[in-house]
Amino acid sequence: MNSWADSLIPDRMRRVAVVAPTDALRDTLVRVADAGCVELDRPDGASGPAAPHLQSLEAVSEPPVLSESEPDLDRLRRQGLTGLLAGEAQLAAYREAAVIRGSAAALAGWCPTAELPRLAARLADGGGAVVPLRAPPGVDPPTRLSDTGTVRNSLVPLVRTYGTVPYADVDPTVPAGIAYVVMFGMMFGDAGHGLLLLLGALLLRSGRPRRLLFMRPLWPFLTGAGVASILAGIAYGEFFGPTGVLPVLWLNPLDAPMRLLACAIGLGAVLLALAYGTGIVNRWREGGPGRALYAVSGVAGATVFLGFAGLAAGVALHVPLIVITGSLLALAGLGLAGTGLMAASGGGASGAVQSGVQLFDVVIRIGSNTVSFARLAAFGLTHAALGGIVWQGTTALTGAGPAALLAGLLLFVLGNALAFALEALVAGVQALRLEFYELFSRVFDAEGRPFRPWHVPTLTCHEKAPAPHGTEVTP
Repeated sequence: MNSWADSLIPDRMRRVAVVAPTDALRDTLVRVADAGCVELDRPDGASGPAAPHLQSLEAVSEPPVLSESEPDLDRLRRQGLTGLLAGEAQLAAYREAAVIRGSAAALAGWCPTAELPRLAARLADGGGAVVPLRAPPGVDPPTRLSDTGTVRNSLVPLVRTYGTVPYADVDPTVPAGIAYVVMFGMMFGDAGHGLLLLLGALLLRSGRPRRLLFMRPLWPFLTGAGVASILAGIAYGEFFGPTGVLPVLWLNPLDAPMRLLACAIGLGAVLLALAYGTGIVNRWREGGPGRALYAVSGVAGATVFLGFAGLAAGVALHVPLIVITGSLLALAGLGLAGTGLMAASGGGASGAVQSGVQLFDVVIRIGSNTVSFARLAAFGLTHAALGGIVWQGTTALTGAGPAALLAGLLLFVLGNALAFALEALVAGVQALRLEFYELFSRVFDAEGRPFRPWHVPTLTCHEKAPAPHGTEVTP
């Protein structure tokens, strides 16, 4: 990525043709497969001589690999080298799908623009080349979200779990990660519990425990959640409950629940406004200004949302002018949305009925989605209440003798362990729900196609392929 702006869009893709002399096609395809940065157009129904050999074996128990030189397929089958056979079967399928013109062969596909120089240099050594092509009309390139960098790599799964970002859309990875940890921290506001999360992140970073090594890339994400929880705990005055270790810097959730509720809904309104803003940009990039203007997740929906926000603010502040302005904005937004929905439904009486139902749904969703952020306060209150119960039980026991003191300490440890486990799970799930249903539903209006490069590693002449029963066989 060359600039900050580049981090807000998926990796740029280029339509390419992989070209090679027919007698060097296999070597070129081996290099393409080993590079793992090209998504070749998938061959339909193509097969090769390796496929029957592979089918004759009971199962493919090894991942596909390729050898530098063309192997003896009969020997691979006899030795049970399913990995090499699977690799040769894939290569043969692409080889048969190549377009042959005279002494040259070519296959089309997609490649990230940043990878083109490296791929071109790699193919040139074997007599092949990669040629940029004009993208076919009406076909969107596949999407690959950049996962370079430790932080981005830990945040990308949050977006991929929801779906594939359309190629034209904004990449929401970093903003979505920030929104998630802020919401999590508000619900999991305890400085002591946040320190435990931070300790868990540091353990993951160090590769411990070994059985959780697959989760190591997520340590920056867990660090962010821990820091957000610590900051919220400092604001609430919570350190393993209301122990008095920290003063209340902002509010005590149990003493000011309505204030916490108002802040939660206010934060939700801000996040929804940002989601609508991103949705407007995405609709414009997907279909131009008309799409951005009339879409429910575009200007029309944002205008309805702002209108209702102004209406609510005017009522709360007893300012008639704000109430009138908000009402007019909401009506204008509903008019824009209705126009877009009517056009999409084809018009007529049935289209009008359908559009009316959808407009009603728009109004209900805006209200329910905004109020849904009240769960930030509700689960923040629950966390504080659990901490308060544990602390009250602990203090009640510690003043009743040595045995009761030991019981109090045990209650404190076990109670906080239970509260930590339960609330971490609940806060994590609820933050994910708010992210997906309230925010992403406005950011995304369609789903893209993921970038799936063809990647099969190459065994060099010095490496040996694993064979059954622990033996090693040189291909």
